[in-house]
Amino acid sequence: MANETETQSPSLTILAQYTKDLSFENPGAPRSLQARDKAPSININVNVNANPLSETDFDVILTLSAEAKDGDKVVFVTELVYGGVFRITGFPQEHMLPVLFIECPRLLFPFARQIISDVTRNGGFPPLMIDPIDFGQMFAQRVAEEQARSQVQTLNS
Repeated sequence: MANETETQSPSLTILAQYTKDLSFENPGAPRSLQARDKAPSININVNVNANPLSETDFDVILTLSAEAKDGDKVVFVTELVYGGVFRITGFPQEHMLPVLFIECPRLLFPFARQIISDVTRNGGFPPLMIDPIDFGQMFAQRVAEEQARSQVQTLNS
């Protein structure tokens, strides 16, 4: 008899989405709001983590942080920790990590992007529209780093 996960069709459901943490700092206000000759340089960092809540439910956390600088002066800093609780059933075990680290953050990203856009606009700046993120490439890079790290540990053992 086939096991239950083989006969069940794959399903990915968002049970909840939430803002876990949101911060915005405008340390130079009101001077930082004055017109400037050139746009500030903006550094954006993205991170994804996943934690099991049960056999089928997972908490996926997408962290977006952005720092805008004009020379060495910080114009603004924002960080968002945005989560989603996902129910994942019917996927083969080897597909679980790609689902958690590619598909889940891909579904969360548009909402997180809108929050960052709104908070920068509400902070007195043009809305920061973060470019789409290739979570597949991010995942591949993370896997490659983990493999390299394990090879180094094996060599050092």
